[in-house]
Amino acid sequence: MPLALLALAIGAFGIGTTEFVIMGLLPDIAATYGVSIPTAGLLVTGYALGVVLGAPLLTVLGNKVSRKRMLMLLMGLFVLGNILSALAPNFGMMLTGRVITSLAHGSFFGLGSVVAAGLVAPDKKAGAIATMFTGLTVANIVGVPLGTFVGQAVGWRTTFAIVAALGVVGLLGILKLVPAMPRPEGAHLRRELTAFRNPQVLLAMAMTVLGFGGVFAAITYIAPMMTRVAGYSDGAVTWLLVLFGIGMFLGNLLGGRFADRALMPMLYVTLGGLAVVLALFTVFAHDKILAAVAILLVGALGFATVPPLQKRVLDQAHAAPTLASAVNIGAFNLGNALAAWLGGLVISAGFGYTSPNWVGAVLAAAALGLALWSAALERRAPAAEPAVAAGTPARTPVHH
Repeated sequence: MPLALLALAIGAFGIGTTEFVIMGLLPDIAATYGVSIPTAGLLVTGYALGVVLGAPLLTVLGNKVSRKRMLMLLMGLFVLGNILSALAPNFGMMLTGRVITSLAHGSFFGLGSVVAAGLVAPDKKAGAIATMFTGLTVANIVGVPLGTFVGQAVGWRTTFAIVAALGVVGLLGILKLVPAMPRPEGAHLRRELTAFRNPQVLLAMAMTVLGFGGVFAAITYIAPMMTRVAGYSDGAVTWLLVLFGIGMFLGNLLGGRFADRALMPMLYVTLGGLAVVLALFTVFAHDKILAAVAILLVGALGFATVPPLQKRVLDQAHAAPTLASAVNIGAFNLGNALAAWLGGLVISAGFGYTSPNWVGAVLAAAALGLALWSAALERRAPAAEPAVAAGTPARTPVHH
């Protein structure tokens, strides 16, 4: 794998850290600004919405510059947002800093996926994408726990200052290691939008929303589930999340490795396994050891879907992949927001703290159904071609 992927992974590490570390620092931030925890939670919601909106917006705006320069500009925006968060004198400015940071998120991973895939041979594309996303998974193992510890021990502003410094390292890495990749000839908004006329692209994005949404339905409420059902202490939740991060790391590597060999079968196995594990988690949550195993498996199976889903979008939108790739990153965050909302609904309805696991299982099963449907459509599409040779009227071709 090219050394340039290391620079992308460093950027991904910084983005992953700033995205998830906020959850462990919410009480401290709320106390600093004198707001309630639910109000402070807007920092999480605002970030997610910023990713969804920023992914297509910045990708379109950056369509007129080279890919390397755009990656550097995105890391610069990331650094600016984190510096603003670290220095914010009031809650409104803090929220502004979080939104600015999030705008770089979707476009960086979307464009980074295209760049990573373009650095290697066709049969290694998913592995290259997985290498970049390794930075995101390692962030959950190392960056988030350390950032939480530093924030609680020294002050949460220090955490965001350190993350901003990580962004500078990522920017310099891109400058030095990523080769010059000129803007593709003929790249313009109208061409990029044609990718969304392909049903296979839309199906892949729907799989992203539902599949990774299944993960977040459970993980969003992992703290009350583990402390009030499994019987863990509050302090153990941090290490359970590290276990989840280890699962993500392993799943990402396996997903990248096997997606290059058999992409759709890989999705069948991971989405089907995720649905089963989430359903079993409803029972496993009552036992400490089984609950820990379930958390590891949810992380592994959930993130094993990321490289194949991202590669699926790139393959199906091969003529205009940049915008589609970025929007698919937004789809992950849309799934996170949707699943967290649905999980909160079933808890509020009185079904208990394990009920989000059932929501996650249903979402993952629905994603599996879409994967099977997508494959069925793909198998039927070539049937239109022999008809012409046989002298019979040709059916309307199905575009891939």
